[in-house]
Amino acid sequence: MNKLTSMRHWPSPANFSMSRANMGMQAAINARRDMTAQGPPPIAAPTAPDGPIHYSFNVPFASDLAGPNTEDILHATTDAVLRWTHPEDVPDDVPVHDLPVHAMNLGQLRQLCREITSNSMPIEANVISTSPKNVRGQVTTVCLSGAPELVQQTRETVLNHTPLSLRCTTVVVDGHLVANLSEGVLKKSVTDFLDETSVFCGVDIFLLGPKLTPLAGGLNGDVDLLRDQRWRVAIYGDYLSSEHAKTRVLIHIDQLLGRVVDATTFDPSMHQLLCGRNRKNIKLIESVTNTAIYFPPPFSGCYRYCPPNAQRRDPSKVLITGESPQAIEQAKFRIHELLTRIRLFVKDVTIPPAKIDSILLSRMDKVRKITEANGAFIMFPPLGSRKGMVRVQAVENLHVERSLRELMALVGQFYTASWIFMQPDARQPGNQDIQPMLGDICANSDADVSFDRQSFIITGSDESVKDALMVISQCKFAVHAPYQIRVKIELANEHKEFVSGKKNGKINKIMGHSNVQIMFDNFGEYNFNIEVIAQAYDSLKQGLALVEQEMPASISFHVPDQYHKRIIGIGGQHIQRIMKKHSVFVKFSNAMDRGGMGREDDDSRVDNVICRTPARNAQNLELVKSEILEMVDRADSEFTSQVVSVDRLYHRQLLTRLPEIEELERTWNCKIVFPSTEQASDEVTVTGPQWLVPKCIDEFLGMVPDKHEIVFERSSPLIKYLESPEFVQTIAPKLKAQYEVELTVHENPEERAEDGSPTVTLLWTFTRNNAGGLRDAMEFLQTQFATAGVEPVIIKGAIPRPKSDTFEESLPFFNSKLLQHAPAPVATDSPTRPSFGEEVARERSILACLRKPGSMSSISSFLDRRKNSSQSAANFFKGSSNVSKSSLISIESTRSFNADRNPWNDSGVNLPDDDGNPWGPGPSFVNGIDKLAVPQPGDATPRHHPRQSADSGRPSTSHSTNSGYPGPLAGPFR
Repeated sequence: MNKLTSMRHWPSPANFSMSRANMGMQAAINARRDMTAQGPPPIAAPTAPDGPIHYSFNVPFASDLAGPNTEDILHATTDAVLRWTHPEDVPDDVPVHDLPVHAMNLGQLRQLCREITSNSMPIEANVISTSPKNVRGQVTTVCLSGAPELVQQTRETVLNHTPLSLRCTTVVVDGHLVANLSEGVLKKSVTDFLDETSVFCGVDIFLLGPKLTPLAGGLNGDVDLLRDQRWRVAIYGDYLSSEHAKTRVLIHIDQLLGRVVDATTFDPSMHQLLCGRNRKNIKLIESVTNTAIYFPPPFSGCYRYCPPNAQRRDPSKVLITGESPQAIEQAKFRIHELLTRIRLFVKDVTIPPAKIDSILLSRMDKVRKITEANGAFIMFPPLGSRKGMVRVQAVENLHVERSLRELMALVGQFYTASWIFMQPDARQPGNQDIQPMLGDICANSDADVSFDRQSFIITGSDESVKDALMVISQCKFAVHAPYQIRVKIELANEHKEFVSGKKNGKINKIMGHSNVQIMFDNFGEYNFNIEVIAQAYDSLKQGLALVEQEMPASISFHVPDQYHKRIIGIGGQHIQRIMKKHSVFVKFSNAMDRGGMGREDDDSRVDNVICRTPARNAQNLELVKSEILEMVDRADSEFTSQVVSVDRLYHRQLLTRLPEIEELERTWNCKIVFPSTEQASDEVTVTGPQWLVPKCIDEFLGMVPDKHEIVFERSSPLIKYLESPEFVQTIAPKLKAQYEVELTVHENPEERAEDGSPTVTLLWTFTRNNAGGLRDAMEFLQTQFATAGVEPVIIKGAIPRPKSDTFEESLPFFNSKLLQHAPAPVATDSPTRPSFGEEVARERSILACLRKPGSMSSISSFLDRRKNSSQSAANFFKGSSNVSKSSLISIESTRSFNADRNPWNDSGVNLPDDDGNPWGPGPSFVNGIDKLAVPQPGDATPRHHPRQSADSGRPSTSHSTNSGYPGPLAGPFR
């Protein structure tokens, strides 16, 4: 392995610099001298105190995390219902942070602080819980008093013995895998496994029924409910414990599907490098071997908390499931073969420990994106350890540099401030008053604050530090005595001249206007510090705001390299005109700037145009972007991303067709990214030009099969027609040719009508991109039934017609025989948008059977006495339907087969015989056609819901009006 520890002289990748790149140390020193403020020099920053200090910080409990709805619970592990639901006798408006689990965590923290205070070490620890007006939920603050070293050690102890940032992670599972649906009982092996996993990992687990998702649409904002037919396993716990339990559940689901499980072990620092950029390497191995590879959660070495009596997952063990032991061995061989070919590049960087802790507590989602995008591993020190060395390693120096620059940009989001007292003041509060004051500052700002009788030291995000300074300025003792305030901002070296201006003109103007001093110092390899110093809070507030307005605001996007010359123009005339017009600097980066030609395809889609301007002019960034993209052909226009929902278990079948997917990517110039196996997500991301992404998605969904069943009551005319040569040789082939839907007929003995009579099932199979043709195909078949004189009775599976866009809802206000309202919506069994009707009642009856005492003895005594503080979707969204009120009664209504129809009325609404009976019987006609409610030429046009997308107005595809293709059937149908 080629191991490099210093990369200072490596070529800088994608360096969108606006000044001299890689400024030398001597130049940095000279620049600092140039920036020396006029007037007397500022006093030196205070040294670390030798005496006792007071330190306060917030503990991120995630006390706003609510438990599941008790109506959805089918099984819960031991005491999970007690911890995550409220007793029945509590008021309805009880806050979420009063849940027993949050109260228990707060009590354990108080007990830990009491033990720390009562031991032999000279340290005092107290807990303060408040509910500030500007903060949602409850804020818990720990206040420490003692020697600086002991205070830092105690803070580390508290953070590593407390369940931080509780979360709920969900795994979906087919109901037949966990329950015997015909008997209405859960499988004992499944419930025993969930109970065992709960104890082993230290989490609470709930098995929940199918989820109803409210979907707003239509001209009147009507709300439909989309039912996901899969059940849910909800896991509650801290980050590492919940991820451990989630992986065990996913492995168990694979075992229920008949897959074999094995494991391999190698160093955790090599996991991300093995996966490659955007997990490209590992997806290739999974596609070739048809396996699923589960990596441990990243950054597990940074967090030391483990629930009592629980076991942590081995951070070096990688679990593999496959169809056979031979497939797993082949995956292991490919993994180790790939490991032997990795060239390792390593680089260390120093970051202030306080900022490392802030990143570990609040920015790890962004760090994870950095590592996945660059295929790099970032090793942080443990939380609260006060160590400042961070190591980055990757397979190329280019990726190491990219990761470091993005990480250091993340560090710049945190400020450090100090409020220094120039001379001692007898009016300073005593020890009894200091801790409540610090707790109030922390609760209202979310910053870490320390006080040592000489100064306040504040660390946190930019807004947190500014809020803390504002709270301190309201303390009388802090402003009565002479004081000085210092705020330190960290910024990338290449932005130095951007902020300072020519000959430091911007900074000199700010210092003269707001009576502050500004210094540039501590130039490192990547960042430098801007220090704003003032003798009064108002001056600092004004000066800091002016400095922040000069900070760079930027936007980056992708433009294919072949358009760069066209945009720049001869001698740069085009781009110069745009830059002068909007006061925005534009920088282009070609393939050579990004590290040379011949790199992997991912580099061809990275952002290669950056527009930068002072923050006060940020509103012009979008104008510049739109003006540049006007010079790009529509096929290569703005790159965007869209999410497609595909069942996660079907991802494995899609990955086996990876060559087809790669050809699809080349055809449409798009990138299709699957989620990691351990994420267990249905979301597939498609990235590319905004005009080509819908076409790519349409062709991609053509690889995803779907199906829908309609169950009819068995009758002799129906069976005779379905077995007739006309149906077999004409109707079925026409459905395939015209609507891209295949229809097969079969009988399921388990499907029975309400009276126990047998049924017949029509199975419609299609691909997801042709889901919109299902409704048209079903209407065509209904027309053929009417022509043949067949009157089928639908048991379940009917799809309602969408509401029309007429003014039907205003008809009740007109007393006219010609303007009558349609009947009330009827229930439907639609697999796409079911109402609160027969289907929901049937599902509830199944869930009620599963909830009987014999099947869930662990919680049956609690469900009737406990309730959740969060309201269910049914409380907010009443029984709406997707049946058109102005059109004929939809096909699934039994009234459709018994209502009389006037053939001379082409309005689509039956006229009444008299005012007293507007829906009375009309004349009867031959062949029963009037009873089938065949659509007439005057029927109202079905209304399609508008696209709900954040894709900058991207047009819909030719097959679907919905963006993202959510659910098993992208409804509503046309």
